[in-house]
Amino acid sequence: MSQQLYHLLSGAWPLVAESRELRCVPPEEMDNLWAEGWRNFGPDFFRASLMSDGSCLKRQIPLRIKVDPFRQSRSQRRTFKKNADLKVSCGEASPGSAEQALFDLHKSRFVENVPNSLGDFLGAGPEAYPCECRQFSVYLEGQLIAVSFMALGRRSCSGIYAAFDPAFSSRRLGVYTMLAELEFAREHELEFYYIGYATIEPSCYDYKKQFSSLEYYDWEEQWLRGEDLSKVS
Repeated sequence: MSQQLYHLLSGAWPLVAESRELRCVPPEEMDNLWAEGWRNFGPDFFRASLMSDGSCLKRQIPLRIKVDPFRQSRSQRRTFKKNADLKVSCGEASPGSAEQALFDLHKSRFVENVPNSLGDFLGAGPEAYPCECRQFSVYLEGQLIAVSFMALGRRSCSGIYAAFDPAFSSRRLGVYTMLAELEFAREHELEFYYIGYATIEPSCYDYKKQFSSLEYYDWEEQWLRGEDLSKVS
């Protein structure tokens, strides 16, 4: 990216673009990395303050939810109630052929940047993941229709990826698995639930901004209130 293009976007916006590989990370250090805006897929850690969205550059921000004060919105309560007939199991991450088949259905929704496999997000296998990784499996009458993966630190957790069968899109299963992960975080008295990145500008990640008790990272070592995002110029 040219310096001229960077200033066209926002001369005041911090420029951050880093990556590293970490094979084994203690829970406390995972907390620290997430708090500094890092995200990881398997042992590959990365953070960046800008992202490409089509032909545009947008200002990228890490997001997290404060678990204890979080309350579901009216829309989220409807989603939770609509899926009361589903069974959710949570255990050690162990994706196999069923999860990969579901992922293959899920990725048919995309036309750009289509991932190859769950390994793109989990690494070679859960045993190679740098910290504890949990799997949330969602069943309808015994059929696996959604799955999500979450990493655990000492006092926080981070959503990694969720996949669902597009035939059940009306159930908003991506949001539903996030709510299930939040319930897990509350039950285990975790302080923060990291939900990846969104952008200051409108994007397909705007649904993440709809959660209460939201905070965003300003790339200058501060986590600020999500409701103040609308004031960022």
